[in-house]
Amino acid sequence: MFPRLFTVGDWFTLHTYGALVALGLLVGLYTATRFAPRSGLGRETVWNLGVYMALVALLGSRLALIVFDWRYYSEHPGEIFSWAVLQAGGIFYGGLLFAVALVVWYARRYRLEFAPLADAYAPGLAVGHAIGRLGCFTAGCCWGKPTDLPWAVTFTDPYSERLVGVPLGIARHPTQLYEALAEALIFLLLVLLWRRRRFPGQILAAYLGLYGLARFGIEFLRDDPRGGFLFGGTLSLPQALSLGLLAVAGLLWWVQRSQDTAPAPAAHAR
Repeated sequence: MFPRLFTVGDWFTLHTYGALVALGLLVGLYTATRFAPRSGLGRETVWNLGVYMALVALLGSRLALIVFDWRYYSEHPGEIFSWAVLQAGGIFYGGLLFAVALVVWYARRYRLEFAPLADAYAPGLAVGHAIGRLGCFTAGCCWGKPTDLPWAVTFTDPYSERLVGVPLGIARHPTQLYEALAEALIFLLLVLLWRRRRFPGQILAAYLGLYGLARFGIEFLRDDPRGGFLFGGTLSLPQALSLGLLAVAGLLWWVQRSQDTAPAPAAHAR
């Protein structure tokens, strides 16, 4: 739709996608710092860890991109370190896994509780991802299947085709906007849930479950290459990961709620 904000001669291009991802990161980090006191955390701690999370998420998303399309990269190993891979959005689930792993490590290293720490980041992750998906829309990546619905979109910019491979001239589902809207709604639900939070980890579990459910449904409407299909073409790999995310969310909710409601051990009589 609008892949470039501006260019300077032939040597510099500011891509709209990159600008929106950067904006999403800043908004997400700011949001996390606003929720930090509710988890008993310092805002500076949450901001600094959030920056490291963003860096490892970038690494994880690109590693997942290479793993998911290993057949191509094993035949073209030079592409692994190419500028195209560095500019690519990557696979969200890979970035999420690396970011969560960092939070687990950080909590252990500094003797913090993982659940309250993760709760502080969940709303920011949702709103930041929503803004990032708008970047996907401007670039043309993550495109949807052909449709004749009134709100269908047609990509026409040859630069987008060269950049991300989106087919031109075909009316398609705006799946990028579907996911941006889903993440925005999830953000609002998480903000409301924070007011009634009953146990640590509830916000994270809600985010994982809601996003997994939304992503599972939206995947049926996507038409871009995304890691192959399973079970005879019934489910895409991201859909299988979404089901796994739902299972993790349910387990986290049950474990954290059980721990919070467990009766305190009785004192021994002397």
